Amino acid sequence: MKKVHQWYVVMVVCLAFVLPTCSEKPQSEASAWISLFNGENLDGWTPKFAGHELGENYLNTFRVEDSLLKVVYDDYEKFDNKFGHIFYKEKFSKYKLRCEYRFVGEQVAEGPSWAFRNNGLMLHCQDPKTMAVEQNFPVCIEVQLLGGNGVDERTTGNLCTPGTNVLLNGQLELQHCINSTSQTYHGDQWVTCEVEVSGGDSITHYINGEAVLSYEKPQYDERDADAKKLITNGNLIISGGYIALQAESHPTEFRKIEILPLD
Repeated sequence: MKKVHQWYVVMVVCLAFVLPTCSEKPQSEASAWISLFNGENLDGWTPKFAGHELGENYLNTFRVEDSLLKVVYDDYEKFDNKFGHIFYKEKFSKYKLRCEYRFVGEQVAEGPSWAFRNNGLMLHCQDPKTMAVEQNFPVCIEVQLLGGNGVDERTTGNLCTPGTNVLLNGQLELQHCINSTSQTYHGDQWVTCEVEVSGGDSITHYINGEAVLSYEKPQYDERDADAKKLITNGNLIISGGYIALQAESHPTEFRKIEILPLD
């Protein structure tokens, strides 16, 4: 009995040291996430609309209401190709980014059919200061966010490549948009999108916790006029840049936008 008692004491002491160590990692990671949106205003974010100077929030499209960052079109008569983006103030290279989003209401009049319930997380964006006034989209890697129409299948967490290319399964992919393997999310439900970005190496998309698309070597497309201006010394690989959200004609709401910088 004495040996059993001693063994029990040793086990209790060991567990007292091991269990806190096991719980430290998830706790520290959770505390390391940084909110990019304060829930009160657009501090830290700068809008850019096609045909307008950087900083002009055309018709108050981007706004904060009810602690949500919203893309709103109630002051528009028609869309008129006013593609918009709102950029966070800092550049990032290696990180995890996650947001919760949903599509609401009706698409603004004369919005393109492909932009129905369509938004995006724009990663590795060019500096918005370098965008031409009439430029519709920044050169970047787009994590395309789509909502269903209530009937048809329509994946989200897709990839689009304005002015860029990637390697998919080891091969250079020149197609502009590539579908993920996600489910379709109809209606106004909230969806969580997370992206893990390893600089100029690999990028993986997650929807509601499931990996749905992965690719490598984000790079400038030499065929694109806007991208050509950004290429220096022949280096095509994009290892970092700004983060932006879109305004493509359908009302969208974001209630959480967080980043976890990675070493």
